[in-house]
Amino acid sequence: MCFSLFWFEHLLIQLIVLCTVIALVRLLLVPFVLTPMGANGALLIRAVNIVVWCVVAIFVVIVVFDLVRCMMWLPEPMAR
Repeated sequence: MCFSLFWFEHLLIQLIVLCTVIALVRLLLVPFVLTPMGANGALLIRAVNIVVWCVVAIFVVIVVFDLVRCMMWLPEPMAR
């Protein structure tokens, strides 16, 4: 079901969930948990940002390979 409405719907849902997780991590974790830690907190903030962007990159790779797989898909001949 490549490039169908169902596929597009799930892609949008995954994008919304990914953006929500990134926003929550940056909103809650950074100011309330890591700021009172001082220099160690700054290092943890950098580590969290690296992990967040790693998750985004993995998501992009999955979507790109899904698109390539859909473009290379050839329909099977109809059975008689």
